[in-house]
Amino acid sequence: MLKRMFIVHKALAEAFGLYLRPVFIFVVILILHGIVSICMVLDNIFFPSLHKKKIKSPIIIVGNPRSGTTFLQRFLINNGFGIGSRLWKTLYPSLTMQFFLKPILPLLEKVSPAKFHATATHKTSLTGFETDDPGILFRYFDGFFLVGFLLSWSKTDYTDMFDPDIRDTAKRDFDWWTKIWRRILVSEKQDRIVAKLFSLGLRIPRFLEQFPDAKVLYTARDPLSTVPSGLSLVTGVLDGMLGFWKLPEEKRAHFIGRLYKSLHTLTMRFVMMYNENPEMQKKVKIVTYDRMMTDFDTLMPEIVEFVGKDLTPELSETIKTTADKQRAYKSDHKYDLEKYGLTEEQIRKDYAPFYDLILNR
Repeated sequence: MLKRMFIVHKALAEAFGLYLRPVFIFVVILILHGIVSICMVLDNIFFPSLHKKKIKSPIIIVGNPRSGTTFLQRFLINNGFGIGSRLWKTLYPSLTMQFFLKPILPLLEKVSPAKFHATATHKTSLTGFETDDPGILFRYFDGFFLVGFLLSWSKTDYTDMFDPDIRDTAKRDFDWWTKIWRRILVSEKQDRIVAKLFSLGLRIPRFLEQFPDAKVLYTARDPLSTVPSGLSLVTGVLDGMLGFWKLPEEKRAHFIGRLYKSLHTLTMRFVMMYNENPEMQKKVKIVTYDRMMTDFDTLMPEIVEFVGKDLTPELSETIKTTADKQRAYKSDHKYDLEKYGLTEEQIRKDYAPFYDLILNR
């Protein structure tokens, strides 16, 4: 952790001349790390049911940002497929800690980084169901969020730090998510987790080794939509925090180039693993964004069967109603590729294997 903090401090100092503020944030993270560690031990005393709770047949939604992961996760949660991770329970996973923090959640909401998240696509809050990836950032100061928001500023390219073939943190990360999920199941009085993990696209086979009964849903959408939308998501947060679009063009272009590479790596790694792993093909269901929007009433029964849930009359009616809404939905979001220094030709070329595997089949 300290090594990665040093790297990030150097990157922020070079990019923004920030020296003291990052140190203060690092100290807060280290203190939080210690408090969480102590409280997690206390959980085993105050919540003995944790010892019996098992992670059974988890539903894991994987896909690049803006590919429909949030819609799919929330639909499954709202219709009784399982429970997801509320952001505050990911950041403060100890049940003992949550007992004391719950009364002051409104105050924590005011100082939460989630307040910088653009709400055009979906509202983000500490109590909302969100991706589980920030758990690795706050526990180990590591993971995809670290490279996406911080290391992309560095002059040195640290993309290889997150290549599982070079630096494998799977066991550490999967064990931590297991601890978080067990506590969520106990606190929410549920038996099945419905998680959303962007970064899992880099190492699905390893995840299936540890969770052989997992049901993985991979959401796929045209990169011409996900790339600029994903870049808008991150730069929107950074604009609220640092005034991103007021920075010199050279700094913006450097950051966007690194982030584009990271998002591209997420996709290409999945394509490579899927093509080379017949066993993974049996355990991963690809869910295209277009089907979620125009063919939801035939797509969902397939998902219901895949995850092993009963298709009740009530669920069938909800699916039909949702399908009608999806077909009638018209997005108001327009993204300018030129704003990010990209072209349609470049994206189609860079993502050609993805188009061949998923969108052109």
